[in-house]
Amino acid sequence: MNTLINKNVSFRDLGLIDYQDAWTYQEQLFADTLAVKTRNRSLEVADQQVTPNYLLFCQHPHVYTLGKSGKENHLLLTADELVEKQAKFYKINRGGDITYHGPGQLVGYPILDLDNFFTDIHLYMRTLEEAIILTLAEYGLNAGRIPGLTGVWLDFVAQKNPRKICALGVKASRWVTMHGFALNVSTDLSYFGNIVPCGIDDKAVTSMAAELGYAPDMQDVSRKLKQHLAALFRMELN
Repeated sequence: MNTLINKNVSFRDLGLIDYQDAWTYQEQLFADTLAVKTRNRSLEVADQQVTPNYLLFCQHPHVYTLGKSGKENHLLLTADELVEKQAKFYKINRGGDITYHGPGQLVGYPILDLDNFFTDIHLYMRTLEEAIILTLAEYGLNAGRIPGLTGVWLDFVAQKNPRKICALGVKASRWVTMHGFALNVSTDLSYFGNIVPCGIDDKAVTSMAAELGYAPDMQDVSRKLKQHLAALFRMELN
């Protein structure tokens, strides 16, 4: 555990960025943070350095990503069909199955040292979900959780037509996190028809635009979500 606690989080909006470029950037920040933790173990307290925290927001061109526990046959496209749809495909090192990222989707990558906040991955995932739930509530959307399923859902109580609006998948090592969440704001939902989303074949996917009847401003959604994340994690965003 860190002797020094750092609640400051550096926020960076990467805009529309290729998935591989964002992944490489995440890996760099992740490795740098782990390196600080490793050095601190051999230093006196007075010589130790606080571990940094980052929150990256971005959007991606069309891409499908498959987590470590996913099945490749959950991608329903051939290599040629991926090219036709101008989409890429990556096997990555987060948990979870397959998902889609694309324009109109707000993707968040927290690279946090949870020693600075709380060392509980289950609580970490539920806190990310709660920030999304509170953000959606500001738009009049009643979202929540379905027991046994990760992510944020509409019609999560009666479940007559449950619809996932936000997917989550993370990696953590020595309490440092990477990967994160993908909130469908004004996403082209037809791209989800090319996969078995998160390995779940009996539930639909939706977006804020599909539910509201209009596309909310991405910067407004981003601002609200940042505020809820800051409050729930008791972090100082800068």
